[in-house]
Amino acid sequence: MTRFLQSEERPEGHKLEDILQTLRADVLKRCDRISMDRRPEAREVLDNNIQILGHLTDAIELALASTATLDKAFGKSRAGTGGPPRIGASEDEAA
Repeated sequence: MTRFLQSEERPEGHKLEDILQTLRADVLKRCDRISMDRRPEAREVLDNNIQILGHLTDAIELALASTATLDKAFGKSRAGTGGPPRIGASEDEAA
């Protein structure tokens, strides 16, 4: 069972790309708050966060590409309404 993502058992879950976009927005807010702090520690944290933002953007693009691939091959997901997974074994089949 997933904790955050949509699944048969968790139709109210989120899409991966949505979670990553929300996380990216939070990191951007942190960057904005510390952007004028000239202390070396703040600059290091800001530099790290900027790198993290790049990785998050890459991950978002990959998640969107995966969703597009699945949509094209199998149609729109029905996970939000408790539908079966489009690929892989369902929780029942895996057990």
